Amino acid sequence: MFEVKITRDFAAAHRVEDYPGNCERLHGHNWKVEVVARAPELDGLGMVLDFRRLKELTDRVLEHLDHQYLNEIEPFTALNPTAENIAKYIYDEISKDSPVQRVNVFETETSVASYFKEP
Repeated sequence: MFEVKITRDFAAAHRVEDYPGNCERLHGHNWKVEVVARAPELDGLGMVLDFRRLKELTDRVLEHLDHQYLNEIEPFTALNPTAENIAKYIYDEISKDSPVQRVNVFETETSVASYFKEP
């Protein structure tokens, strides 16, 4: 099995509705996103997926989130914009066009949420 991973970032504000603490108030993060793609075999060039292509796909999704108040954009108008839900959203969007395996979303350097599907 082969894997490639890229790291990107975006800045956005959110509030976790009904959270019993400070996170219910409006606040922001400089989010870090890691995207891992996996394949059992390499393509004709010897790659899982071109890093440039994976970055393009990820950037297209993150452009929708960057410098936004997440609670006011889809799908987070109906879904709490937690790191877990953001990871799943990014995964779902990128997996339409690539063999993405996992998405990790860092709220801070020490707090990360992941989304992946079991094989």
